[in-house]
Amino acid sequence: MTSVVDERVTDEVEALVAILMDDVIIRRVGNVPTVIETVVNPLTGEDIDQQYVCVTLVVQLTPNYPDTSPDVVLRNPRGLDDDLIASIHSQIKIKLADCLGQPVVFELIDLIRENLTECNLPSGQCVICLFGFEAGDVFIKTQCYHHFHSHCLANHLISGKKYYKEEMDKLPNWQQVEAPPYQPCCPVCRCVLSFDADTLKKAPPPVGSINAAPFRVTPEMLALQRKMSLLLARQIRRGGVVGSSSPGPRPLTITTAADAVTNGSSQASQEGKSEVADGQLPGNASNAGSEPGSPQGQGYRGPYRGFNRRG
Repeated sequence: MTSVVDERVTDEVEALVAILMDDVIIRRVGNVPTVIETVVNPLTGEDIDQQYVCVTLVVQLTPNYPDTSPDVVLRNPRGLDDDLIASIHSQIKIKLADCLGQPVVFELIDLIRENLTECNLPSGQCVICLFGFEAGDVFIKTQCYHHFHSHCLANHLISGKKYYKEEMDKLPNWQQVEAPPYQPCCPVCRCVLSFDADTLKKAPPPVGSINAAPFRVTPEMLALQRKMSLLLARQIRRGGVVGSSSPGPRPLTITTAADAVTNGSSQASQEGKSEVADGQLPGNASNAGSEPGSPQGQGYRGPYRGFNRRG
């Protein structure tokens, strides 16, 4: 964009600042406006709490704007599915073509706001229960514009606080004193929340969970079980063994088929005796100090517990 600003652009920027005030950001290079950014919300009168969706409109002004179309980007959509975003993009392209030669930012804001007002309900699923939002559901919008069933969010907050307390009880007293206090967080973006779990708990469960059909094992699940059984059998044949003799997290035991046959067998014992009788140490004792799997190779023939989380 040249150093001389088009009067049409100047008038548009001044009008945007006068109407939107702090809700619009104007980025400049010198005295030349280059980017206009604002968050667009649905029309809900004065009730901001009823705004369940939003999107950030970023208009990058081209050097010859408004005689050429600006570059338009939609960022950080909240509560909007991909189909609606694609539909808005298509409408923006048509609007840019129709308004070529005149300022278009106000037109774009109105277009997006109309779409958001018509679809002022969260789309997709509640990430806690994985049920969608239906008529009759009681849901809540967080400060970060994520949506959950009120009942589900209450369970999430209660479970999070319970888990925090259990982990704190495991710590010594001096660490408990220095530990930060519990803060409920959004399960999507970890933003700190300020909701009362007991109040949210009074909301009914999601309609989808009440009307959902009882769980049944489908043919697809049975096929997956058979596939996993075959994979486990193949792992065992190739020498992979998962330890299960002791409680707690299972260690990863890596052996070979030869180890399973020779270790502890009578044949290995007899071979060891014959080697000693011939004046040779079993397992090539000269390499006994080498690490398992080293090129010299035969100092250790037992299982290698390289990922034992119990130490």
